[in-house]
Amino acid sequence: MDSLTHIALGACMGELFFEKGFGKKAMIWGALAQSIPDIDFVTSLWMNTPESLLAHRGFTHSLVFAAMIIPVFSMFANKIHKPHNITFLRWILFFTTSVLFHLFIDAFNNYGIGWFEPFSHQRFSFNIIYVADPFFSAPMFISFAALIISNKYHLKRKKWVTIGMTISFMYLGYCVVNKNHADQRFRKQAMLQHIQYHNYFTTPAPFQNWLWYVVAASDSGYEVGYFSLWDKHRKIDFHYFSANHQLNNEVNDHESLQKLIRFSKGFYFIQKRKDSLIFNDLRFGQILGWRYPNNDFVFHYNLHHGVNNKLVIQKGRMRNWNVDEFRFYAKRVAGN
Repeated sequence: MDSLTHIALGACMGELFFEKGFGKKAMIWGALAQSIPDIDFVTSLWMNTPESLLAHRGFTHSLVFAAMIIPVFSMFANKIHKPHNITFLRWILFFTTSVLFHLFIDAFNNYGIGWFEPFSHQRFSFNIIYVADPFFSAPMFISFAALIISNKYHLKRKKWVTIGMTISFMYLGYCVVNKNHADQRFRKQAMLQHIQYHNYFTTPAPFQNWLWYVVAASDSGYEVGYFSLWDKHRKIDFHYFSANHQLNNEVNDHESLQKLIRFSKGFYFIQKRKDSLIFNDLRFGQILGWRYPNNDFVFHYNLHHGVNNKLVIQKGRMRNWNVDEFRFYAKRVAGN
């Protein structure tokens, strides 16, 4: 999830965990606990792009890190708030719940998270919800705003939080159902269209949960498509991209290539543009790909040394969006 959603969720959890009157202090602790795994953003200050991509949601999102940071937060909070009637066990339960919620929710989008670092580099991603989905975040933001402006002794503070979090997590459950429908839709269409594949994934397109992106991998390449759960016709229009395995030989000695392959979870291809070789990670979709199936992929990295590849994902995520594209996108989401 995005950082603002984590902050709102943490603040709401802080309000629920503690007695009336302590809520605003607990909100701060909850926001901190929900934010601390994302401290890995500082690695971009000294790491190159491939290393930074793997560091994000790596060790600081692991169960080992959680086991280290939870008692530290608990001891510090317990000490600075004395005298108080909060047991140390309650602090432990609060910070455990807050930090683990962060690790759990981050696995619902497609970036991937290393729960078992440093012992295993496996990344977990359920591909259920987009990293920034306003339909999930808005109810918690409203509750968060109500907590900020209301008196700390207001009788309805916990009620507002309960309602907001209930709506958000009911929506998350609805997204799980949508994910199941998306997978079933792809598998049926793959069979009808005689598409051969050994692996695939579906994941939502930006900011919603009805337009889905699918990639089906075969030995020779990838079938890529977008479809709305509201489409009147059930057919998925696929666009093929060759894996270009022969180009790997030209960059096998590139120090970043294996890290990028690991980050992509194997969903990648290399293409030649003029004198450059471009690494494309298919997991994040294409720039406006639901309208322009030949567009660049959001994540693309120039494999030639000396090329500036900083902010490699961010530079493609919202490129070329404008009012007309938003209108088209809304219609495409609605199945038009």
